[in-house]
Amino acid sequence: MRANGRDTRRKARVAIIGGGFSGIAAAVALKRKGISDFTIYDRSDSVGGTWWDNHYPGAAVDTPSLLYSYSYAPYAWKRTHARQAEVLEYLRHVVDLFELNSHFELGTEVERVEWREDIGRWSVELSGGRTELFNAVVSATGLLNVPRYPAWPGLEDFGGPVFHTARWPKGLSLAGKRVAIAGSGSTAAQVVPAVAEEAAQVLMFQREPGWVLPKGARDLAADEHEAHASATAQRLTRWYMLVQRERASHRNNIWRPGSKRNAAAEQAARAFIERSFHDRPDLAKAVTPDFPFGGKRPVVTDELYPAMARPNVRLVPAAVTRVGANSVVDAEGETHTADVLIMSTGFMADFSTSFETVGVNGKTLDDEWAGEPNAFLGIMVPGFPNYFIMYGPNTNGGQIVPHLEAQAKYLASAVELLETGKADAIEVRPAALNIFNSIVQKRLSGTSFERANNYFKSSSGRVVTQWSDGAMTYVMLTKLFRRSVWRTRKSSATPSTQLRSTAAEVAQPSAPSLRTGSGVSGVTGGLSKLRTLRRDVRTLIALDSVTVFSQKPVDGPS
Repeated sequence: MRANGRDTRRKARVAIIGGGFSGIAAAVALKRKGISDFTIYDRSDSVGGTWWDNHYPGAAVDTPSLLYSYSYAPYAWKRTHARQAEVLEYLRHVVDLFELNSHFELGTEVERVEWREDIGRWSVELSGGRTELFNAVVSATGLLNVPRYPAWPGLEDFGGPVFHTARWPKGLSLAGKRVAIAGSGSTAAQVVPAVAEEAAQVLMFQREPGWVLPKGARDLAADEHEAHASATAQRLTRWYMLVQRERASHRNNIWRPGSKRNAAAEQAARAFIERSFHDRPDLAKAVTPDFPFGGKRPVVTDELYPAMARPNVRLVPAAVTRVGANSVVDAEGETHTADVLIMSTGFMADFSTSFETVGVNGKTLDDEWAGEPNAFLGIMVPGFPNYFIMYGPNTNGGQIVPHLEAQAKYLASAVELLETGKADAIEVRPAALNIFNSIVQKRLSGTSFERANNYFKSSSGRVVTQWSDGAMTYVMLTKLFRRSVWRTRKSSATPSTQLRSTAAEVAQPSAPSLRTGSGVSGVTGGLSKLRTLRRDVRTLIALDSVTVFSQKPVDGPS
């Protein structure tokens, strides 16, 4: 809106809850729209979200580093798959790059958010008794952020250290200890090999095995470092990787039993078992699942199977049922002596948050969902105006960071309507949500997600966490369905707000220390630059060879 050549935008205040990948993506998207009045609340003492909380030994990504980063912030990664410290370093780099530090309130917990219809604002209650008013709220706490603690009898009587992997004690020494680790998922697959290097004995309790694939993680070689220095090569490689994954993920093809891609992935996992345990048939049998590939989240690791074969590691193929003062009892009734008990028992996957969300007419989000989380594109829920969810229902799987970028742009476009005075309240139409849910559930029908015990489903058996296609499809939908599915309204109760500068005045930073000259836009030395770019792209693509998404499907039923 302009008057006499001046932008007459209002200031829309935005509360972002969570300072990890999701919250930072939302902040960058708002800033790129020229929206600067936002606060990022995080209860931790540092930015980073889950990558600050989860500092257990061995913590690392299972996605190529190049894809586990923002498209607008390429980075000179040190490893094919970054470890926790490097991911945290990257997130701090992005915060500095986009000058977000002043927007953070660390060590501050959001306890309750409530929509105030009388003033058209969200009331945000913070730790310490403080309350602030905001035009919009972004829930950026992530899907897997609340640890799941088992209700084992006798747990409180255990005499040694006992903790969840997400709450790993700093300075803990396990030297000479007998360590029991309950769990066999992605976190346990990283913890067990690391702990086995230090502890006298490691007991790994496995309730049910999952499919495991090799990661191929390693430090980058000199030529690979050079290739990562090209921002253009990173962007081209990123697109190549996304296209490969889009082909594999269309209608969840790779997760659909009976498809060629699903058969190829399962065959690769079985071959990995055979290579690793050709001389240990007992372990080969114990780690082979009885459900189709993708029924649980696949574990991607190079270290787990070798660790299982170590003399100081024992796989216990049974769940923990109770705990003693210095022991753990499994489902078969066997008692195991332990000095330390580590719970690698996962997280609550019901999209629960540590704060209560109250929408129109006093209805809470938990009541609205009634155990069946759902949101349009995973972002918006009817009855909760100007409330946006990052990494919400049915957006998990595939490539998370591209999803987060798309969600951030989506919510920023809505906040821009608040900022320009075109709306005071924005909700998604219930009919749009119903149609979206119907289509997604139909496309998820028949996938491996339905055929195993996992965190993907609600108590009714409905798949509530997983996305039904690839990241590129999701991004396209977030661009297509905005104002056409929104219901906007203005409120006469909205207080007047001050003017602000134009979006054009907000400078957009670019990533430092990366080479951009390998692009093809220049004339001088064009052929040489093109050859260099082709070399860099080929080098980066080669790093993706470990993923099932780039494998050719084997012969089999389609």
